Amino acid sequence: MCGIVGYVGSQAALDVVVDGLARLEYRGYDSAGAAVLADGKLTVTKRAGKLVNLRDALAESPPPQSRAGIGHTRWATHGPPNDRNAHPHVDCTGAVAVVHNGIIENFAALRVELEERGHELSSDTDTEAVAHLLEEEVTRGAGLTEAMRRVCGRLEGAFTLVAVHAGEPDLVVGARRNSPLVVGVGAGENFLASDVAAFIAHTRDAIELGQDQVVELRPEGVTVTDFAGAPAPVKEYHVDWDVSAAEKGGHDYFMLKEIAEQPRAVADTLLGRVGADGRLTLDEMRLSDQQLRDVEKIIIVACGTAYHAGMIAKYAIEHWAQIPCEVELASEFRYRDPILTRTTLVIAISQSGETMDTLMAVRHAREQRANVLGICNVNGSTIPRECDGVLYTHAGPEIAVASTKAFLTQLVAVYLIALYLAQVRGTKWGDEVFAMIQLLATMPEKVEAVLGTVEPVRELARSLAGERCVLFLGRHVGFPVALEGALKLKELAYMHAEGFAAGELKHGPIALIEQDLPVVVVVPPRARPILHDKIVSNIQEIRARGARTIVIAEEGDETVAPYADTLIRVPAVPTLLQPLVATVPLQVFACELATARGHDVDQPRNLAKSVTVE
Repeated sequence: MCGIVGYVGSQAALDVVVDGLARLEYRGYDSAGAAVLADGKLTVTKRAGKLVNLRDALAESPPPQSRAGIGHTRWATHGPPNDRNAHPHVDCTGAVAVVHNGIIENFAALRVELEERGHELSSDTDTEAVAHLLEEEVTRGAGLTEAMRRVCGRLEGAFTLVAVHAGEPDLVVGARRNSPLVVGVGAGENFLASDVAAFIAHTRDAIELGQDQVVELRPEGVTVTDFAGAPAPVKEYHVDWDVSAAEKGGHDYFMLKEIAEQPRAVADTLLGRVGADGRLTLDEMRLSDQQLRDVEKIIIVACGTAYHAGMIAKYAIEHWAQIPCEVELASEFRYRDPILTRTTLVIAISQSGETMDTLMAVRHAREQRANVLGICNVNGSTIPRECDGVLYTHAGPEIAVASTKAFLTQLVAVYLIALYLAQVRGTKWGDEVFAMIQLLATMPEKVEAVLGTVEPVRELARSLAGERCVLFLGRHVGFPVALEGALKLKELAYMHAEGFAAGELKHGPIALIEQDLPVVVVVPPRARPILHDKIVSNIQEIRARGARTIVIAEEGDETVAPYADTLIRVPAVPTLLQPLVATVPLQVFACELATARGHDVDQPRNLAKSVTVE
């Protein structure tokens, strides 16, 4: 969640670091700080609150010019968000500064040891212990890189660490375990960051850091070793998007930009998936056709919005591929002793590829010898590297905390996997698979059509800005869409919102219905008459009890019109594909309602983009 930036080179380090932190604000944070090296001294400035507070402090008391520095935006775990707990943290001598993402699980024991040896720790954080441990190793004669290796060997938990030392002014050292860190390689300068967005304005050449590796950055080059000091192999890659992709593009919020980008994102996810023979081809899969034929059960693990994509995947996989499929919250998965075998396929869905709960589920599944397939948006992130196979969504950078285009592209990815399984296992004829792929290929224009008709949705949202609660109902794949609509409203508008399976109404939730309560209902296509007719009955039930009905239905469906106080039309598509169009008005609804209530749409309170702790 925290943002980390490190720099060494010929530019003014402080400018590079602070600008990099600004590009990481989307991750969510509650304090910010920076440290620079100059004239054999370390200068640290940090402030609680937004980055503007740090900028003001630096303007009031500018540090000396420097060619090396580190910076951090903190999302509080240990200790409240204040100046004292903000990063960077320094040692007793003021010569070592450290920034950290993750959690040091054995910090309490380490803190006791340090205090017994005379160290004075001034913060409540787990991070500060690392600065003092580095101090001890440097005092014993180790260079900063070797000191980092030794200290990492003593730490338990998930961490990314980046440190500098006043005695080595042209050096920045980083280390990672279970937490992201990427190297940016420039000409006579090098960068470290928790996300390539921090340095994309300077270089698109990057290096993936593997598990339990330490990296040494100097202006002239980069050296990577493992925690034991042995040279470590690195994987270089080129970032295929530029700095303009991280700008708002004329929109008031990144979220609005990303909602508008969804037609292109869906098209990009589909690009290159069909071979010359008309068959679906997934080059990144890495699992053989025979391995997929041997699958007897699929378990999908994910969190938040990705979990809702997984719920929709279950319908598609069981319908097209005829394989039993379960969907699990990744945070609960490994604690219930799941039954996994070599014939189990675990599918892990994560936008960032760094979601800690999902990563831990992946590792548990692999320990049980199940095959694991990742669905991810970020090339080079941890989850794809640790899976047996991967399907990248190619959505491009998603900056707003609340996921939009990542969700739609995850849906496309799970549809592709379900159809590929059907093709490989022969549960659908080749022409049936191809016909569905052709339907998927029309979805970008369908999403574009929805975006062209959402102004009434915005007006509706503004009219509901004073409401306390909104309920969402759906059936079949409309149920996960209802859950996603409720989640977006909770995330952005800070309103009570709940999503229900419409058939469960009479089993309790109908007690919540009261006069003028807004209820959003996702109506299945008329092609599924049993589902359609039942939800029309549900609409009548809630309307009879005074609810204000907001109905999302396909074009041409006039049977729902008499029961809708507000009718939102979406293009007619096959039932399994309807979430691609039905979700979009709910994204716009949540964004506009949050704006009307005066909230920060891109950075909602208490949330972070990439949840890298459990």
